Amino acid sequence: LDPPLDYLYSSPFYRCLQTLEPAVEQLRPGIKVRAENGIGEWYGVANFDHPSPAAPAFLKSLFPSSFDDTYQASLIPPPAGETVSQLHDRVAVALAHIIASVDAESTTRNTSVLICTHAATLIAIGRTLTGNMPDDPNVDDFLAPTAGITKFVRRQSPKVDVSKPSGHEMAKSIEPVDWRDGKGIAGGWTCVLNGNCDHLTGGAERSWHFSGEETFNDLEPGQKIVSAKAGKVLSLSGQVYRMAWKSRI
Repeated sequence: LDPPLDYLYSSPFYRCLQTLEPAVEQLRPGIKVRAENGIGEWYGVANFDHPSPAAPAFLKSLFPSSFDDTYQASLIPPPAGETVSQLHDRVAVALAHIIASVDAESTTRNTSVLICTHAATLIAIGRTLTGNMPDDPNVDDFLAPTAGITKFVRRQSPKVDVSKPSGHEMAKSIEPVDWRDGKGIAGGWTCVLNGNCDHLTGGAERSWHFSGEETFNDLEPGQKIVSAKAGKVLSLSGQVYRMAWKSRI
């Protein structure tokens, strides 16, 4: 990689950590994977709790050499799911935390961060980093094929301030992020590689995109879970996310 990999973040769901495992030592010997719930899977709004990732201690037992069990996630997504808009805002907060943490820790301007995540979250990452939220969230702006690679380059790289608090301290003070209308996160980013699959023999497969809101609130007991019709409007109130440090009190 150019520049060489400095930080490695992943969704805490097992399938993402498992995907990374064979490549971790080849990417950079000794690097640890930081499991960040804020870039975890997206589930639509429901009247029940969706599946959640395993506890860090258990994940450490599965990936003893690569999993960083000292890292504290910036936020925990709501267990009963989110709207598409809430997903994007949640991802923006998580990215703001990741970037602030890396800025505080890094001693060089040419810092490389790799993130392993899910299709819906990847699309939200592209939109929040660039600040470009389409009027129709179902459009194929950022591609999300299986094992695809998307690369972003920062528009403005601020000078490193070594006096900044650590990432764990900064997680407590992160506020909702104003990223829309081209602002992006931390100065904004440019997409220079979009869902590239040149490394795969068979090319791109199973590219995913949004198809309206996903809701499970109308399910009857015993009814199978199905996706809602595209475009269904939900009216929600309450907290979009809760900070991880609060949830552990």
